[in-house]
Amino acid sequence: MLFDDFQPTHHTKPAAQPQSTERGRIPELVCPAGNLPALKTAVDNGADTVYMGLKDATNARNFPGLNFDQKSIIEGIRYAHDRGRQVLMAINTYAQAGQVERWRRAIDTAADLGADAVIVADPAVMAYACEKHPNLRLHMSVQGSATNYEAINLMKDLFGIRRAVLPRVLTIDQVQHVIENTDVEIEVFGFGSLCVMVEGRCILSSYATGESPNMQGVCSPAKAVRWEQLPDKMNVRLNQVMIDQFNKDEPAGYPTLCKGRFEVNDETYYALEEPTSLNVLEVLPQLIKIGVAAVKVEGRQRSPMYTAQVTRTLRQALDAAAADPAHYRVTPAWDAALGKVSEGSQSTLGAYNRPWK
Repeated sequence: MLFDDFQPTHHTKPAAQPQSTERGRIPELVCPAGNLPALKTAVDNGADTVYMGLKDATNARNFPGLNFDQKSIIEGIRYAHDRGRQVLMAINTYAQAGQVERWRRAIDTAADLGADAVIVADPAVMAYACEKHPNLRLHMSVQGSATNYEAINLMKDLFGIRRAVLPRVLTIDQVQHVIENTDVEIEVFGFGSLCVMVEGRCILSSYATGESPNMQGVCSPAKAVRWEQLPDKMNVRLNQVMIDQFNKDEPAGYPTLCKGRFEVNDETYYALEEPTSLNVLEVLPQLIKIGVAAVKVEGRQRSPMYTAQVTRTLRQALDAAAADPAHYRVTPAWDAALGKVSEGSQSTLGAYNRPWK
């Protein structure tokens, strides 16, 4: 079907309503479910919504030991719905030539099994979902790389998207500018690993590992990572490409190519991105004030313990920020809890706090 022939269908499934307080709307807390135990853990620790994927290449965390078959999807959706929570299905990779039916079947599965929305990047997959399942909510994935309201409004006009997940490259002022110019819900990342923008379509990691992160589930597959412990330092390689070197007592995050140190103009430093975790605890009142609809936790590849720790902490912080923004303070306990599960035990506000932008 050509886009020129496509007539958008308006979605009628009601949007989830985040909790409210007298002082305003609390963003929906969206947490990762890499498997059924993680899904239950997220729900039990205060997630409003969980997101998951199938055991195939239609989701961007496709590797062994993760994701859901039909039986676990049914159990997971039932568990969440029985407790008043929502389940989103990530069908967020790009359909490959000659294999489009796989992505269409994934959309059908999400609709048939009762997912509350699908997270989609590929416009062709959006078109299919909109035409075949007009009551299924469409969320535009971060892999769609929509950083401006014009792109988001186009996807709404064409396919009726109800929410867009913004890439982790915008300042708070830029996020606010997007929100002010669209009625599509805006979801932002609140905790977890950072990406320099391409969100699963990284040519750097494809070059180093020979595998597409879009299809294989991760930009640094474990089989390609090598830790070389030396007496006074540790070298880290990705498929034999040396990407970092750590001193004996220096924190070391999981190696990805964009978070390695590069030599640029005779200086060696983190030229693209640092091996730290995004952590928005400090700016939650600002995110609430500008009208962010949802705060997302990255980490379907992480353990249920990680999910529990981050979900519980952000639940407490979001509730506190919404209840009394003027007196909101990040507690030492929250900092300690998230510090334990941060990359290299370090965190950053990332692009939210880049004054030069």
